[in-house]
Amino acid sequence: MEGKNLWAPWRIGYIQGLEKSGECFICHNLRNNEDDQKNFVLWRTSQSIVVLNRFPYNNGHLLIAPARHIADFGEANDDEMLEMIKLVRETQKALSLAIKPHGFNVGVNFGRCGGAGLPGHLHIHVVPRWDGDTNFMSVCGDTKVISQSLAELFGQLKKISGDNGLPSL
Repeated sequence: MEGKNLWAPWRIGYIQGLEKSGECFICHNLRNNEDDQKNFVLWRTSQSIVVLNRFPYNNGHLLIAPARHIADFGEANDDEMLEMIKLVRETQKALSLAIKPHGFNVGVNFGRCGGAGLPGHLHIHVVPRWDGDTNFMSVCGDTKVISQSLAELFGQLKKISGDNGLPSL
């Protein structure tokens, strides 16, 4: 890959945000429900939140987090765990209808060294995948194109989830 540059200027917000000691963006979004569209909050339940990742690995990359600011599964109660897993199911359904991926990666990163960009607030990544899109090595070495704006996808997913905006848990 010598001589090639991968330009991703939208990532600077994420990189600079790593150094901030301010408020957790998930907690901020939980408190500021009047800004759900601006913050790309797709769904809220009594115990969880689903938000589009502003720095996605792929189109449709969603984050599912408990409403409580907890760092890992050890701090989650059974109801929170069950609801988050049900939300994984519901986000896969909505994304399948909206953008028709061929598969999904679902995962959790614990701690900064484990890859967590937000190590203090547990969250599950749901990342749509398509046959032949990429693998880990090509993401590191080649250019990645996110082919749809967050606002456009947000609108699609809200339309699919119906008037109440909530999944059928």
